[in-house]
Amino acid sequence: MSDSRHGWLPYLAFAAIALIWGASFLFIKVAVQDMSPSVLVLIRSSSGLVALAVIMAVMHHRLIPLDWKARVLPFAIMAVTGGVLPWVAIAWGEERISSGLASILNATTPLFAAIFVFWVIPSERPSLVNYAGVLIGVAGVVILVLPDLSVGGLQGDVLGTLAVLVASVSYAVSALYQRRRLRGMNVYEASIGQLAMTSLIVLPLAAPGLPNVHFELQSIAAVLALGLAGSGVAGVLYYYVLNSLGPVRGSGVTLLIPLTAVFWGVTILHEVVTVPIVVGMVVILAGIVLTNVGRGAARPERSEPAPSPAASRPRRDLPTSGEEA
Repeated sequence: MSDSRHGWLPYLAFAAIALIWGASFLFIKVAVQDMSPSVLVLIRSSSGLVALAVIMAVMHHRLIPLDWKARVLPFAIMAVTGGVLPWVAIAWGEERISSGLASILNATTPLFAAIFVFWVIPSERPSLVNYAGVLIGVAGVVILVLPDLSVGGLQGDVLGTLAVLVASVSYAVSALYQRRRLRGMNVYEASIGQLAMTSLIVLPLAAPGLPNVHFELQSIAAVLALGLAGSGVAGVLYYYVLNSLGPVRGSGVTLLIPLTAVFWGVTILHEVVTVPIVVGMVVILAGIVLTNVGRGAARPERSEPAPSPAASRPRRDLPTSGEEA
């Protein structure tokens, strides 16, 4: 099954990711009330690891690649840039800002990807129109941050906002690293490798906070849903989308996430949506649309997109340099 014959598959995966990750900000907001950000990341990555291991076992995929030693460093880099740093930053930020605002700020990921891709992947450099979109998106961020910054200075909501922006930068770096260094890797091996390294790296950070966790049913359910769906299932889909559509268009999945995240924040958590939030969201999303104007899909790589049962067994002839998000 190839992307040339089934070109709609990356876009179907794209939509599924948006739905799953749109709810993730709600889950984070609920879970972080009863546990520290680092503990949340530990449970999230561990539960996602278990979920993905089960999926791989059912589909007869190798859990540990033969050349795993050569992949430890790439997996560690992906774990830091695509797991530990952004997940802790977003959870810490959501202790200070609403889940809806966090989702809007996270939508800036493709803007940062468009900036960095100029140097990292020259063949996929955006056009002048795309960079106009970047400037518009940055203006949207200013609209979101300026009211709180002018009233309270660099504290509270502003620090939470900056934390989520750091997460967006980290996600952009992660997407570009995957595209540059890990193209062609089996998506399942890439996903489980990152989740395993994320769990190992965050463990010493989370350990001191484990005794202080309040085991409330809704918080535990939220973080498990975050791990099983958001980090397990959606993680595999995201690797596939990035490899199929490229880092700028692939990370553009964040365009749809704020819409569902704001909806759930308002209806479930009764969060308040202010005029600057609405205006900032519209401006940022407009910038992201322009960032993706005229950019065709990336050329398909020799990778293993979510395979059919007949193709789900490990293949020894696949490239060993990989694909990750």
